Amino acid sequence: MLVFSKHKLVFLSVPKTGTTAWQAALGPHASMVINDPPELKHAPVFRYNRFFRPALEKFIGEDLHVIAVIREPIDWLGSWYRYRQRPFLKGRPTGTHDVSFDTFVQGYVQGKQPQPANVGSQSKFLEPQKNGTAATHLFRYDDQHSLTNYLESRLGVSLSTTRMNASPKDPLILLPATEAVLRRKYAPDFRLYDSVEANGTYRPEPIPSPIN
Repeated sequence: MLVFSKHKLVFLSVPKTGTTAWQAALGPHASMVINDPPELKHAPVFRYNRFFRPALEKFIGEDLHVIAVIREPIDWLGSWYRYRQRPFLKGRPTGTHDVSFDTFVQGYVQGKQPQPANVGSQSKFLEPQKNGTAATHLFRYDDQHSLTNYLESRLGVSLSTTRMNASPKDPLILLPATEAVLRRKYAPDFRLYDSVEANGTYRPEPIPSPIN
C-alpha cells in the first residue's frame, strides 16, 4: 500500500496485479510505503477502513482518493498458479507443481479450498464497507496506460515501470466445464472487472441491506 499525503491518494495493493513494480516506481514519491508484513502491504478495503483510514482522514483529510488495480479473473488465477510453481515453493503445502491449472481452479471453486488454491477474491478484497469506504477508482491490469496517465496527472511526475516478480508463461488449460463453474461461483469478480472503464471509474455493487 502506498500513501501520497500531499495528493490525498491511497494506492491499495491487490495481490498479483503488478503492485510490486508500481511500488518500486512510486516509492520515491510516496509519503508512506507499506512493504511488510504482507497482511498490511496487501491490506484489503475492510482492513484499510479499520486500521488506516481513521488516521489518514484525521491528519490528511476526508476526501481521499483510493485506487487499485484489478485483473481479469482467469488471468489473475493463472498468475497465482504460476507464482506457486516457483522452485522455492516446491514441496510446500501451497505449491502447485503437481497439479494442472484446471485442477487448481477446481480447488478454488470448492467451499473448502485446498491450500494451493486458497488465494482470496478480488471482489472481496475491494468490497465496499457499510460506512461507504470503497475504492474511488479501479484500473484494469491490462490497461496500464490509463493508470499511468492518472498517476502522472495527479502526482505531477513522469513514470515508468519495470516488470517484477514475473512468473514463467507456460500455457494454461482450463476446461469449459470448470470455467463455467468459476464464472458462476465468482460472478462478482467478473462483474467487477467488466464494470471498470478506461478512466478508472467503475460501478461498485450495492451493499446488501441487513435482514431484519
